[in-house]
Amino acid sequence: MDKQDELLREAEKLAKHMSLYQHDIAPDITPHARCSVDAVEELLDECDKKWKQMEEFQNRLTLLGTETLSESDAQLTLLMMQVKALTAECNQWQKRSPELLPDNQEILLAMGKEELQKVDHELEMMLSCVQSKNRKLKEDLQREQKWLEEQEQLVKALTARQEELRNLVVETSETRIIEELSNRIVKIREYEKELLEALGEFLEEHFPPPEEQRSTNKKKKGLSTEPPAQLITLHEILEILIDKLMSTPHQPYLTIDDSHWPPYIEMLLRYGIALRHPEDPSKIRLEAFHQ
Repeated sequence: MDKQDELLREAEKLAKHMSLYQHDIAPDITPHARCSVDAVEELLDECDKKWKQMEEFQNRLTLLGTETLSESDAQLTLLMMQVKALTAECNQWQKRSPELLPDNQEILLAMGKEELQKVDHELEMMLSCVQSKNRKLKEDLQREQKWLEEQEQLVKALTARQEELRNLVVETSETRIIEELSNRIVKIREYEKELLEALGEFLEEHFPPPEEQRSTNKKKKGLSTEPPAQLITLHEILEILIDKLMSTPHQPYLTIDDSHWPPYIEMLLRYGIALRHPEDPSKIRLEAFHQ
């Protein structure tokens, strides 16, 4: 078993050395390497020797065969073999140091140049990819900045237009309200004037001045026609009552004196146009028809 383990370790060591450095050797040396034919032949001969040595170790392992184990100690023996194999492999990895297979400096120089060329080519490809990505990012940045400037200009224009429309709406609303109120005032004044004119015509036609009616009544009754006291017309009485009701609604009463003809006062009270003061019968006021 010890001899078999030793052969296994030697075969593994040789295989690891071959697999470690064989992938670094190009199958065809490039013209840039300028490697001589003798160096290539030397390297090939050394590889053939190593392969033959591996074949010899393999044949010796095959001839040795395996030992038969008893059934009772089969599991324990198998575990012990696994422990020895793992221990040997661990020690081999700890003691192992990489060694160059060929000693020819010309071959090593060609391999180094080839590896540098590969690295240089990969770096150039990476640089080209990074530069292309940077150019694309710059273009995207410029496009986004241009779009941002356009949006800012649009926002400024819309804000200015909004302010103009807001001011226009406010001015238009105020102007429209003022015009509507002015038109209403004009219409109300015209309507008031028409009402006063119609009222004056009606009163002049149906209610003449009190002096004329009183003189006419005295002549019919045969009484003396002394100069009467100065009486005001019904039209004037109504104007005074209306003015008091509108100007001083808290004190709308008119005090009755000799200038007010009693029949006119009685008529206004009888038809509900005027009302007496609840405490002073010598005062009257106009009925608040507008409330």
